[in-house]
Amino acid sequence: PEPPEQRLLWRAALGLDDGDGGGGEVPSDGYSPDLARAVDEVAQHYRFGPATLNGVARELRGLALDAAAAPDRLRALCRERARVGLDGLAERIDLRARWDDLVLPPGQVALLHDLVHHVRHRGTVHERWGFAGAANRGLGVTALFSGESGTGKTMAAEVIAGDLGLDLYRIDLAAVVSKYIGETEKNLRTVFAAAEASGAVLLFDEADALFGKRGEVRDGHDRYANLEVSYLLQRMETYRGLAILTTNLRSNVDKAFLRRLRFVVQFPFPDEVLRAAIWARAFPAATPTEGLEPAALARLQVPGGSIRSIAVGAAFAAAAAGEPVRPEHVLHAARVEYAKAERALTDAETTALARGAR
Repeated sequence: PEPPEQRLLWRAALGLDDGDGGGGEVPSDGYSPDLARAVDEVAQHYRFGPATLNGVARELRGLALDAAAAPDRLRALCRERARVGLDGLAERIDLRARWDDLVLPPGQVALLHDLVHHVRHRGTVHERWGFAGAANRGLGVTALFSGESGTGKTMAAEVIAGDLGLDLYRIDLAAVVSKYIGETEKNLRTVFAAAEASGAVLLFDEADALFGKRGEVRDGHDRYANLEVSYLLQRMETYRGLAILTTNLRSNVDKAFLRRLRFVVQFPFPDEVLRAAIWARAFPAATPTEGLEPAALARLQVPGGSIRSIAVGAAFAAAAAGEPVRPEHVLHAARVEYAKAERALTDAETTALARGAR
């Protein structure tokens, strides 16, 4: 059933009062009006048949939850029932990050909230307000997150999926892209079909390899590579869920994709103020620390992902020494992290850490 029919089936199965499904009606059986809004969401996200839908509704009613808990439990039951295997083509990510964990400029945060609104209220805009019309394309929400490695792109995808109550699957590009003609399209078809059935958010991490620019045709391999990109363009237009692409370099993405993306969010390298805010969140409350000043640590010219790696390395160094985490442990972990990128700490960065020790 399509979302309008799904909504009617849900309302009948859960004993909601008749209405237009706008979310303002008072359900029967003591449920709060929030359940009607949750029904609108699950009707949009999932593709359940009547038998599965009624089974979820019976399970929810059998739990005899209070009015406040029922909406979240409905979302969780639907998410668990809709999970499908993707045969090694994707990895389901545990959603732990929350909005408070994101440290970004206000403009980027506002764009991410807009993205959530577009997914959550697409039923109202597309169906009740008539924007879908007769078109079957462009009904999904697609976004490109671009920025240097470690600037928070994957974390933002976690936050969005968690806010929406949906699973997040990171596509394994090594498993999807095949040297054999037609295999890549077959794998992508499997991924998109499973994602639409499960209501999941798709994350194409470091998507340059899959969504790169089409090139000049010099031989048969070039022609089939361009066909793969063209197939992706068509499939992204008809996909009804949320698909997020990440890239370290926006210019590597084919312009035809950019025109079809609903959102393009640039994740900047954090300045010193943002780095201090990230450092203030880097060590859990249970971690013993001594002499760590976020303002001094922020002198390290590294993005958020590297800050978290340095914090973990410093914690292990301190645990091995039987001490609380101090600036000298952070200095040791920073040297290790910088060595991975074949960099060396500057005198200013070393001095800032030494100042933190005092």
